[in-house]
Amino acid sequence: MFKGGNSKMSRKCITIDRQYGSGGREVGKMLAKRLDIPFYDNELLMIAAEKYGINPGIMREHDEKRNGSLLYNIAIMTNGQYDKVNQPYKIFQAECDTIRRLADDGPCIFIGRCSDYALKDKCKTLNIFIYASAMADRINRAGNVDKIEKKNIERFIKQKDMQRKSYYNSFTEKEWGDMANYDLCLNTSTLGYEKCVDIIEKIYRG
Repeated sequence: MFKGGNSKMSRKCITIDRQYGSGGREVGKMLAKRLDIPFYDNELLMIAAEKYGINPGIMREHDEKRNGSLLYNIAIMTNGQYDKVNQPYKIFQAECDTIRRLADDGPCIFIGRCSDYALKDKCKTLNIFIYASAMADRINRAGNVDKIEKKNIERFIKQKDMQRKSYYNSFTEKEWGDMANYDLCLNTSTLGYEKCVDIIEKIYRG
């Protein structure tokens, strides 16, 4: 089940891609607590920003987005470590390098940010996609957790998914959300968070 690495590798990392509002982050946090291993989501941005001298605000603003304005914004706000050319790729590379360094420390869980791609030749990985088949579930979560106005929620959800898809597809040359690219796809609308965690834990420990 685990991809990458070789039979002698003992490190096992979990990567979780997710639809916006599906609860993928919550599943990841619950799983990390259950397995007692580190969990990295937004923390990756701050670690990469500090290591590579990128303005943290710009990292957050363009997180998992393939945005044409990224080149200009970062060119004027970094400390000069990077060239003005190929900035989007260099930020992606900074995140990938950070993911690999963290994986060197031992088993951990990564949320999004092409972490499956970053670790494909680094260590054993269990690559998961979390989705929610019921839009009502996604709307409810986005409204409660992210405080999005009700009239704008569905449009916002679709926009976030498109951003993640464009980012992933551009840098990995694979298809975000395509079942063939993951070891396991789980539906939180039918399974709930707890059951998803149970399933992943069983596979991970097995």
